[in-house]
Amino acid sequence: MKKTSKRNTIEPIALMCKSDEMKAVREFMTKVGDKWSILLVVMLARTPKHRARFSELQRMVDGISQRMLTTTLRNLERDGFLSREVFPEVPPRVEYELTVLGLSLLAPMQHLVQWIGGNWDSIKKARDSFDKRVR
Repeated sequence: MKKTSKRNTIEPIALMCKSDEMKAVREFMTKVGDKWSILLVVMLARTPKHRARFSELQRMVDGISQRMLTTTLRNLERDGFLSREVFPEVPPRVEYELTVLGLSLLAPMQHLVQWIGGNWDSIKKARDSFDKRVR
């Protein structure tokens, strides 16, 4: 019986995807892999009913400017990850809520977080080793 390595049992993503799928993957990863998108999805997931006001989100996400928060929320809404509701009040109240699609993103993100947690020491060791060689 031929022994196969673990490496051979998982096809590279490039072989699994057609070129148009790879374009979609690249576009998606560029958008949600930015500095703020995933963090905002996680913050919304932690709120009651996965819903929060703009000002609440701004307080939750340290270091994000009002402009960047607006842009990121708009992009997440455009991609269907959250919905936006404006209440006709003075001053206007705007709330954002994760959609079914946004909630479905949490499971794969949890796997990634677990992978990072399980491999973080190895990553740090690899970085230290590389940095010592490069000096």
